[in-house]
Amino acid sequence: MSIWKYANPAEFMRVSGAALPWVAGLAIALMALGVGWSLFFTPEDYQQGQTVKILFIHVPAAIQAINGYLVMVVASLIGLIRRHHVSFLVAKAAAPIGAGFTLLGLFTGAVWGEPMWGTWWVWDARLTSFLILFFFYLGYMALWAAIDDPEKAADLSAVLCLVGGVFAILSRYAVQFWATLHQGTSISLSGNQKLTPEFLYPLVVMLLAFLLTFLALLIVRTRTEIRLRRARAIRLSTAEM
Repeated sequence: MSIWKYANPAEFMRVSGAALPWVAGLAIALMALGVGWSLFFTPEDYQQGQTVKILFIHVPAAIQAINGYLVMVVASLIGLIRRHHVSFLVAKAAAPIGAGFTLLGLFTGAVWGEPMWGTWWVWDARLTSFLILFFFYLGYMALWAAIDDPEKAADLSAVLCLVGGVFAILSRYAVQFWATLHQGTSISLSGNQKLTPEFLYPLVVMLLAFLLTFLALLIVRTRTEIRLRRARAIRLSTAEM
């Protein structure tokens, strides 16, 4: 069975409609569990005190901001190469969600950084690349909105998205490329963890909750974009009659 059949709008609507309640329900459950666990059942840090609990929002938001843009890059590539319109719509739908996570990551990072670094902002390599990534999110959405022809808007926005993918990679690996104030990776699939279990387990729950929240919102917004595209096609066909 080919995966490309899900690029058909009707098939995508059928599958996503069935999956949405499960994804959204699990996202809500994990978010409730993660927030309650991280706020009320994790200890204070011996250096940061209660401030350390910002990590349970900041880290998942920052990771999902980068992952969201990578979803846009992959969807844009598929759209440009295979000309599947649903792929373009997935990228378009992901942009405001990813921008929201990026803004949340910037805000919580500033709130966390002020007591740790003594300043709300530094022109650190990771922070700067993350801010530029936010501007690419905004530029992508503005380009879509500025062009009336949806086909042309999709192609030009996809190209801009691919250029911005460089900053998504830099945001992810900046601490490995340059010496920065920002701390390195705290969790790893290799098992080289820098967090104690008291912090690691609720953080993993929050990471999953943010991921599923992104997926649920992405499904909702993509379904909306498909409906808007259908409505536009109907209006154009009616106007030509």
